[in-house]
Amino acid sequence: MIDHGPHNILGIRINAVDYEAAVEKVVVAANEGSPFAVSALAVHGVMTGVLDPRQRFRLNAFDLIVPDGQPVRWALGWLHGKKLADRVYGPTLTLKLCERAALEKIPIFLYGSTPETLDALQENLVRRFPGLQIAGAKPSRFRRLSPAERDEVVAEIQASGAKITFVGLGCPRQEVWTYEFRQALKMPVIAVGAAFAFHAGLLPQAPPAMQRWGLEWFYRLAQEPKRLWKRYLFLNPLYLTLLALQFSRIYTINPDKGLEPNETMLYG
Repeated sequence: MIDHGPHNILGIRINAVDYEAAVEKVVVAANEGSPFAVSALAVHGVMTGVLDPRQRFRLNAFDLIVPDGQPVRWALGWLHGKKLADRVYGPTLTLKLCERAALEKIPIFLYGSTPETLDALQENLVRRFPGLQIAGAKPSRFRRLSPAERDEVVAEIQASGAKITFVGLGCPRQEVWTYEFRQALKMPVIAVGAAFAFHAGLLPQAPPAMQRWGLEWFYRLAQEPKRLWKRYLFLNPLYLTLLALQFSRIYTINPDKGLEPNETMLYG
């Protein structure tokens, strides 16, 4: 088990951990009934915090942010000497948590995406982990929630008996949701990005070789160029430029210089 704690990557505290340590932290919080906010961030997720001081504040309020993308894992080594053998990929972390939840009879809740995706996801997860208890699932409304709707969501998840909630709303909405719901739910809330679509069998994952070499972004860009071209062709070069500036100590973003949001977004 590897846990070197959080380290500043462009103003975001990324935890230098492996899968075993991440899973253990979540399970402990689930068994204790403690709020515990988790996200797996690739370059795009990190850059949302770089470009938006309010999002930076939210992310740095999380209990655990793991290096989802290879470039984020590499940055931990380049900047802080924390060389991990592997990244902590959100979809894989999801499976490892479901496996542990099945073994320890920890009920889970799935929030986000579409009814069709959730149906396929539940079927596939239960087939893969026969002892997994899925206490409930709720699709996204794909809009902002009213305060009353927010209270309904909290009540539904709590009444389900779930002890871990997985959130698949896409970055950065899922991180905003996790930040805003973590205290009310009093359980681990895990923002897992495209894991829902991947494990539902609706979105193909990049080949393992492309994942190892940090080229998953290129694979996804080729699949969804109209939606993703601005994200990758603008943010990836900016990420590398800012990393070089932090490495050379010319410019470093202070994680404590975020801006506390003055209103809730209540995505759902």
